[in-house]
Amino acid sequence: MRDEKIGDFLAQLADRVPAPGGGAAAALQAALAAALLGMVARYTTGENYAEHEEMIGRIIEEADELQAIALRLAQADADAFAAVATAYKLPRSTDGERAERSEAIAAALAGAAWPPAKLIGLASLIVDLAGALVGIGNRNVIGDLAASAEAARAAVAISRMNIEINLAAIDDAQASLELIADADKADGVIAKAQQIAASVREQIRA
Repeated sequence: MRDEKIGDFLAQLADRVPAPGGGAAAALQAALAAALLGMVARYTTGENYAEHEEMIGRIIEEADELQAIALRLAQADADAFAAVATAYKLPRSTDGERAERSEAIAAALAGAAWPPAKLIGLASLIVDLAGALVGIGNRNVIGDLAASAEAARAAVAISRMNIEINLAAIDDAQASLELIADADKADGVIAKAQQIAASVREQIRA
């Protein structure tokens, strides 16, 4: 997916196939958020920002790493839902086949819940880094900082929804509790992203 053309990815997304879907799109949103963050940080360098040089360097490094991880999560999500689709196609003519199919579906759905759970944590890191840039970022690209926060917010909102959908089909109590805990983090991340966007709008109006 990393080397795929945008048009080809969108064509697959629009096609009648189980993957890629909303989870991969959410991960791509997170990758875009990280890329925008890295761009704003790179514009916040030079003599005028010398006092923040160390922090900006760290943000650039972390933004690039988060972008790469987000793309891997996009691929992981697509692979996971392909596995779900495969499990649903298993034979169910006998009691044994039905039992095996049910187990395979449960395992595949549990696996499919993992990428969006990880994505919420990743997007949270992006939002935290964006928050660190709100007061010091280059004002010429401050709108892109808000765009980064909003893209991360969208990634979190979609991921939470996907977790909630998967929870309905997961029987493992411990796995369900862990996923609920991950989903519960979404509100805080979304609120912080919205605060960053609001702060940027205030700066633009000032």
